[in-house]
Amino acid sequence: MTNLADGSKPTFSFEFFPPKDVEGETRLWSAIESLESISPDFISVTYGAGGSTRDRTIRITSEITARTKIPTVAHLTCVGSTREELIEILGKYREAGITSILALRGDPVGGPRSPWQTTPGGFDHADQLVALASKIGGFTIGVAAFPDGHPASGGDFKKDIDVLLEKERRGATFATTQFFFEVEKWIELVESLAAQGSTMPVIPGILPVTNVKQLKRMAELTGTPLSSKLTSSFEKVEDNPDDVRKVGVDIATEMCEKLIAAGAPGIHFYTMNTSTATREIFERIKGVR
Repeated sequence: MTNLADGSKPTFSFEFFPPKDVEGETRLWSAIESLESISPDFISVTYGAGGSTRDRTIRITSEITARTKIPTVAHLTCVGSTREELIEILGKYREAGITSILALRGDPVGGPRSPWQTTPGGFDHADQLVALASKIGGFTIGVAAFPDGHPASGGDFKKDIDVLLEKERRGATFATTQFFFEVEKWIELVESLAAQGSTMPVIPGILPVTNVKQLKRMAELTGTPLSSKLTSSFEKVEDNPDDVRKVGVDIATEMCEKLIAAGAPGIHFYTMNTSTATREIFERIKGVR
């Protein structure tokens, strides 16, 4: 995470989710090993909806830290955990040598658009989790940002900005965004934060699309708008997986180039636990490192 501090060059990072079985774990390690050779600035590992993969996240994140030289950012959510349990998890991360976390409210059991369920003795908002991790100390704390708006904010862009500013005040030092497809949305978010005195780097999150049905499902869950131009580009080729991947790589590459030209501090790739498309995009844009 040191490059974020000095802003000397864009960072490149990759996000994975905990696999469900041995076969999935084999694919995960294959993807990580493939990407290790390009020296990512960090890898992050997610929780499932409703905190369903918490234990696996802790284990996989710890193993990545132990088995590779890649800095690891561990996700930590408020879902289904009491304050005491969150303190315990932070302790486990620290014991594993993990010094960076992404503090999130997290998705309810039914997904991002389901009603929030309070855990007795727990937290309801990510800024509370940021404050806890900051108080415990020893962690670089990241948070989530939403260029297309948080699913729970009802389109209130000012509210989203205020929430990010509060997270920064409580100790967050960087943010990564939900995936999006309009570069202008990221620019608007960053400029609005800066106008309020924020100095927090906001790393844009990029999803290289390789599966059209998966894209539409994820967009529906997160509320990410898909333009008619974008959906048309994929629908023309959706019966040919190779062509879908090619279009996805082209779109993601163009976005990365525009974002870096606009001053993005780095690019955070949502890999979906595969490396081929992500590595191809990186090869096209690596000259900016």
